[in-house]
Amino acid sequence: MEMELDPDEVFRDDEDDPEAEAVRESASTKELSVYLVDASPRMFLAQSPSGHDKDESYFHVAINCVVASLKTQIINRSYDEVAICFFNTREKKNLQGSDGVFVFDVGDRESLDRPTARLIKELSCLEETFAKEIGSQYGIVAGSRENSLYNALWVAQALLRKGSAKTADKRLLLFTNEDDPFGKMKGAYKADMTRTTLQRGKDAQDLGISIELFPLIQPNIEFDVSLFYADLIGIEDDDIAQFISGVGERFEDMKYQLRKRMFKKRIVRRLTFSIVNGLSIEVNTYALVRPLVPGSVVWLDSVTNQPLKIERSFICADTGALVQEPTKRFFPYKNMNIKFSVEELADIKRVSNDQLRLLGFKPLSCLKDYHNLRPSTFIFPTDQELIGSTTIFIALHRSMLRLQRFAVAYYGISSHPRLVALIAQDEIKDVGVQVEPPGMHMIYLPYADDVRHIEELHLSPKTLAHQASEEQINRAAALMKRMDLKDFSVCQLGNPALQRHYGILQALALEEDDLPEIKDETNPDEEGLSQPGVVKVIEQFKHSIYGDRYESSRSASDEKRSEASKKRKANAENALKECENYDWAELASSGKLMSLTVADLKCYLMARGLPLSGKKEDLIGRIKMDLRK
Repeated sequence: MEMELDPDEVFRDDEDDPEAEAVRESASTKELSVYLVDASPRMFLAQSPSGHDKDESYFHVAINCVVASLKTQIINRSYDEVAICFFNTREKKNLQGSDGVFVFDVGDRESLDRPTARLIKELSCLEETFAKEIGSQYGIVAGSRENSLYNALWVAQALLRKGSAKTADKRLLLFTNEDDPFGKMKGAYKADMTRTTLQRGKDAQDLGISIELFPLIQPNIEFDVSLFYADLIGIEDDDIAQFISGVGERFEDMKYQLRKRMFKKRIVRRLTFSIVNGLSIEVNTYALVRPLVPGSVVWLDSVTNQPLKIERSFICADTGALVQEPTKRFFPYKNMNIKFSVEELADIKRVSNDQLRLLGFKPLSCLKDYHNLRPSTFIFPTDQELIGSTTIFIALHRSMLRLQRFAVAYYGISSHPRLVALIAQDEIKDVGVQVEPPGMHMIYLPYADDVRHIEELHLSPKTLAHQASEEQINRAAALMKRMDLKDFSVCQLGNPALQRHYGILQALALEEDDLPEIKDETNPDEEGLSQPGVVKVIEQFKHSIYGDRYESSRSASDEKRSEASKKRKANAENALKECENYDWAELASSGKLMSLTVADLKCYLMARGLPLSGKKEDLIGRIKMDLRK
């Protein structure tokens, strides 16, 4: 079978393909996590770790954190997989048959799999039936050889055997309010239990599994990490105080960073960096700042709700039979059809066999600000596959810093080659704490047609250009200095439109009646702007620009706003009278809303203060959502 080649299709950029992003996302490093929650009777004490709500138990706080984390995970990276495991339980459920460990799951979902709406819903209600169906008991008691913590680490390690360490980050998140699990034991029993459990933790870490502790700190009682968990997770004595101070921030991140679609500092891709012929090293790339965009569309089967797998078959136009042999492509040239195989096309498009290849060096002064075409990527070496990569990377890194040079390199896939600039960054510390790590930033350089030169507006000689006076410049500088945001980061703000988008999806998936509360962090800080010092510099700046004319123009604009407000109020009152002529609940339940006109539908929306934009189907959906409230 032969197909005519489309030149634009052959050399089309992969980034222009809407399906390519989903493929790249699923192919990049996944995160496999096991939430390990202590279920001992001590976790069910009716005393919140925050000390504000005496009706909350530690177990309730842990479950809420896990649920919030799962919701965030579906938004951030839906390809990640999780497992939920309880230890110190009366019942046991795990493949190893270990006592005191219960792996929680729902339906046909595997123990370690992508989170689902059903998993989140049933986990949210688990506390009501936990005592009856699973139960709680101390799995580590004096005079017994049972060790539920050891069993839990063993089960979690077995769950995380899925996936390769090359393509998956494996984490174990441990929630407990017991700082010394072997405190009731003494002598040789305690030493043996402690030693074997620490060895189990070390074995898991040797397999690439990171262990993270979330201590549920009790009011007025210190969680002493040094008793046991410092050795388990590998915290030095000097870092214990810093670890405890950061516990609150970690809980805040887990509970309140929803719907922001934050990109974690995880490995995006592992690359082979070719220095010269015959010498290559391995590096990891990390995403730093990325634009906030909704997730890619995934087509689902209408019956099973499972993702659809797209397959393509070729049918012979003459016989109607399926073509089994590989297709060949051709391109007409001088009354001849030049045939190409798939392999030949791949060779034609291949620019280099290297993922990242060093081409040369240039002074840093040659790199301009406008050369930064898109968000950069951070590069850091790894010795996981190629031993010695870190040593060679450090030598290259130090030389580039010393000589003030940046490296020019080839990067990309065959159909989308790019030139990039590698800029060495030295380590930055503040009071002994690392603020910026050493490494390299990969700047994506533009092609010639990507650079747009500035078009200056040339005024005619008769036109007088307005220039700010020295007083106006000083007032503007004072205003900027007074309103400067300290320690500001773009990561502090969430996109309100995306937050609402994910809030609606969450309500639909979990069958919630009410939409989650959306906080618009882009609104002005009314409290900060009303401070006397800020008000003073604002008024001084306005007076320097407008003078006395500002007050008169403001009063005229106030009158216009007042008239517009009166008009909107009158329209809302008329709409309220019109919509009283219909039984909206009956029309919605009987499916007769479609028979109404757009004007009638907008009367209801205007009376309720809802948006009026969109097609007729959008208006009806908005009315149904409001009626459900």
